[in-house]
Amino acid sequence: MKGEIDLAARGAIARRHLSEELLPFWMERSPDQTNGGFLTWFDEDGRPTGETSKTFLAHARLLFVFSAAHRAGFGEGRALELAERAASFLRDHFWDERFGGWTWIADRRGVTTCDAKVGYGQAFALYAFSEFVRATGDARGRAALERTFEVVSERMADPARGGWCELFERDWTRIAGPGGERKTYDVHMHLMEGLTELARLTADTAHRAALDESIDVLLERVIDPRTGAGRAQFALDWTPLPAVEFDLEWGRDEAPEDGEARALDTVNYGHDVELAWLLGRAFEVSGRERASLGSFVTRLLENVLTRGYDEELGGVFIEGPHDRPPRHTRKQFWQQAEAQVGFLEGWELTGDPRLLTAFAGTQDFVQTHLVASGGGGEWRGLVERDGHPIWGELGTGWKVAYHTVRSQLEVVERCRRLG
Repeated sequence: MKGEIDLAARGAIARRHLSEELLPFWMERSPDQTNGGFLTWFDEDGRPTGETSKTFLAHARLLFVFSAAHRAGFGEGRALELAERAASFLRDHFWDERFGGWTWIADRRGVTTCDAKVGYGQAFALYAFSEFVRATGDARGRAALERTFEVVSERMADPARGGWCELFERDWTRIAGPGGERKTYDVHMHLMEGLTELARLTADTAHRAALDESIDVLLERVIDPRTGAGRAQFALDWTPLPAVEFDLEWGRDEAPEDGEARALDTVNYGHDVELAWLLGRAFEVSGRERASLGSFVTRLLENVLTRGYDEELGGVFIEGPHDRPPRHTRKQFWQQAEAQVGFLEGWELTGDPRLLTAFAGTQDFVQTHLVASGGGGEWRGLVERDGHPIWGELGTGWKVAYHTVRSQLEVVERCRRLG
């Protein structure tokens, strides 16, 4: 199978896509030359939509993207300039000097319009500033990391029940309603992601201990021992709950089938395939044996391959029951990004040729149906099973270059190493 799929050629596709489309799209369109920071709202043709709000999440993700691109040798110096621009705007407009932590949304000038403290956002601060400091050695970035880790440890951590609480008012009072009374797969995975890179950067024992806890929570609480798949939401004591929507959002998913809550056995294929490769990084940094990771990754990816991967057309569906095919077969952009990396990770770990085939099929689906060549080369947000566009926005307050650019950086490196 390796002989049939040319990894060098696959890596070249990703490299060209990065250099000629994805990075130029964001480097040329997004900087706000008037007010600083970035404007991230673009329609299906790559034109500004007129929306000018600035989210913490978009700026943190762009900080990560430009830092990672620079460190990987892309961007010809411009990526570094934009990383520094993102770091400055984040520090100047989103850090809360009174209560600590990062606020959520600002207007175009950087004036706060939503001062909630969102655990998802704090996790991305750890991830983005860790990458920025790796790329630059910047002392202010390191200070931002230390302050962020302090609020994660002191404000979000739930030592009595394990894990971290996730949604708060500005003063760190838990938000009333479902978001304040739940713990989620999504946030705990991204906390592990951020803690992995923080611990890699510092080798600090407190950072390593927090990383170890995040790994244990995911393996022991989030992954369902019966199915091997992740469960989406929990009560604060880790009782699994049907997943509901929160008032504060950091993404867009398909509507639940019953209009109110997702069934407990719903598998999010994108999260499981993303977790498969993020666990590999976390195990590496924590010093755990990668061999012990194999059983978890095999079960995570088996669920995705069996129910979530489209063998006929390529690409990964959004979600479905763990024991039968999904009713809805739409495909969202970020699952396709994470699937490319997760399938390569799984193939390297297990040698299962189906995973290499699924990687190639997903890459082909993206290049054929998601890349909006007429709009500058970013990916359409959501398509039908056959690739027909449903919503084509190329940029929003959360859909920026994080999934797309990161996945292609990973594909370039993995194809180079494995080819």
